[in-house]
Amino acid sequence: MLLLQDVEALGQKGDVVSAKPGYVRNFLLPKGFAVVASANTLRKRESLREERAKQAVVDRQEADELAKQVESIILETRVKVDPEGHMYGSVSAFDIAQLFQQSGLPVEKRYIQMTRPIKETGAHKIPMKLKEGVPATCTLHIIPEGMASLGIETVVAPIPSVEGESSPEKAE
Repeated sequence: MLLLQDVEALGQKGDVVSAKPGYVRNFLLPKGFAVVASANTLRKRESLREERAKQAVVDRQEADELAKQVESIILETRVKVDPEGHMYGSVSAFDIAQLFQQSGLPVEKRYIQMTRPIKETGAHKIPMKLKEGVPATCTLHIIPEGMASLGIETVVAPIPSVEGESSPEKAE
């Protein structure tokens, strides 16, 4: 298959790739993302690669600008917590992408490189990989909903007892 457009996790415009028959038949061909690689279509390959190289330069510049904007912004979200300060639910890559959309930045969910959703309040660094592999990191503050009204920004965990002090469990 000769790709006519970039396809995530498969290849870039102008690449000759192989894919499972069902994926080719049901997705790539009907959407116009690829054509069957034959002698005629392979002649187009070089022009497609040149177009892709020009587009890569433009995408890289856009990604660099977006990375600067992303790193300068601090996202905040308020979450519901129980009396002990544990979150109900979590904050996922989709939630973070929505926060960026509300901020006016065109960040997609696929750019956010989280291994699992965040389940703790506080400040978090979120790694991102923008177009053309441009790395970025954003800061996300997860604020407990009930605590913000009291003027408390973070939940303070109880301080563990120091060895040698008497505690109610050890009293004889």
